[in-house]
Amino acid sequence: MLQCLTSSSCVRLVQSHKSTWYFSFLVLGYLLYLVFGAVVFSSVELPYEDLLRQELRAIKKQFLQENPCLSEERLEKFLEKALEASNYGVSVLNNASANWNWDFTSALFFASTVLSTTGYGHTVPLSDGGKAFCIIYSVMGIPFTLLFLTAVVQRIMVFCTHRPVMYFHSQWGLSKSFVAIVHAALLATMAVSCFFLIPATIFSALEDNWNFLESFYFCFISLSTIGLGDYVPGEGSNQRFRELYKVGITVYLLLGLVVMLVVLETFCELQQLKQLRKMFYLKKQKPQDRIAILEHDQLSFTSTVVATPSYEDKTRHFLGVPVLTSPGGDDLLIQ
Repeated sequence: MLQCLTSSSCVRLVQSHKSTWYFSFLVLGYLLYLVFGAVVFSSVELPYEDLLRQELRAIKKQFLQENPCLSEERLEKFLEKALEASNYGVSVLNNASANWNWDFTSALFFASTVLSTTGYGHTVPLSDGGKAFCIIYSVMGIPFTLLFLTAVVQRIMVFCTHRPVMYFHSQWGLSKSFVAIVHAALLATMAVSCFFLIPATIFSALEDNWNFLESFYFCFISLSTIGLGDYVPGEGSNQRFRELYKVGITVYLLLGLVVMLVVLETFCELQQLKQLRKMFYLKKQKPQDRIAILEHDQLSFTSTVVATPSYEDKTRHFLGVPVLTSPGGDDLLIQ
């Protein structure tokens, strides 16, 4: 008997806090996913890092042996200064000295990466005034960009998602959830083709030393606003029409970001995903003041109904004479 009561109370406890349990599993799953990513990245990339370190040590040792007049300390200082300049987007190589990082098209590309929070990191402000302006520009520009993207996506959703789904649902008699799933799949396929596969093919042809995988990697890292900065187009020394190329990349990034948001919003409006999200949300509860107002209105309505005078009371009060009834109680006899 005690065991039965204990099990039933545990079941009631789990049922009453179902969303909390789901949220706990969600947090645990996310932490495990982080650990899984760290393990995979470490196991895959660590051998390549070790191999690169060995190659650099061997090249440095060979260079010092071939140039005995140069000490290791002077070489270290030169390399440190060159790497620091490279972090700011300035290279000491002769084939890279022709490209300026802060001409108008490069600055336009930098502004688009800042406002879209992509932030490749290959070009950063050098002066204190540039850093201060970047802070102010981002504080005002990022919310402005979110507002702009929200308005654009909302208008595109009406024509690209809501109307097609309602048309096939009303005209063809198909299930709305089925039409929404098929539409989301087709939209995602078109987005991948037009903003990942085709641009990756173009980048692999225009950029030196970029294969298709690296170009596709750049497209994904850019349009997902990760922006690692290890691959940046238009930075080659022999890049033709570099200014026009930079403007085209800026337009591609903005359009691709809008399309990615449309696809994500389309999937988020699927009924199945809505039900999945509700599993982890807290249930909305009525505010206490609203409950008190409703209870007060209920009590007032009840008291009003009880205090309402009957028809006989009104008649007696109006005529001022007694109200008589027949012996059977059927008819009113007013004298």
